[in-house]
Amino acid sequence: MAGSQDASENPVAINVVPMVDVIFCLCVFFMCSFKFKELEGKFESWLPKDKGLQSSSVPDLIEEIRVAILWDEPNQQSVRLFGKQTIQNDAQLQTLIRDAYADAVRRSKPDQPVIIDPDKRVPWKEVVNVINLAKREKINKIEFAFGDSQAPPNLQVKTK
Repeated sequence: MAGSQDASENPVAINVVPMVDVIFCLCVFFMCSFKFKELEGKFESWLPKDKGLQSSSVPDLIEEIRVAILWDEPNQQSVRLFGKQTIQNDAQLQTLIRDAYADAVRRSKPDQPVIIDPDKRVPWKEVVNVINLAKREKINKIEFAFGDSQAPPNLQVKTK
């Protein structure tokens, strides 16, 4: 029998109760100090440090110098937009770019890029023309937003 005090049955008397107590205390200690690794909700990412929200406010994100160049299918010509405003000629576009860039410099953002967003059907000479207008204003940072550019839903491209 276990725990019997008869020397003939158990030649070496080992009391296991203190050993079970120590093992129980160790189990409780390790269970309390164990930290589960959270697999969901966190992932490692390497994002650029010079872009994104950081400490800027929402209006700063909306104020960008973006020129959209759309293709007017019925007239077979390109239509340039600065914000929601349709641009008629190069002088008007250059003035708008100059004013928007001057505003960016006043807001302490001299490296504000000019973003050109062309439709895939627009001839490259139109894109190069907008680049030249930005370069004439001494703007060195020019970015492209390639994608399927579409006119905003509330904007109607006027046809002749």
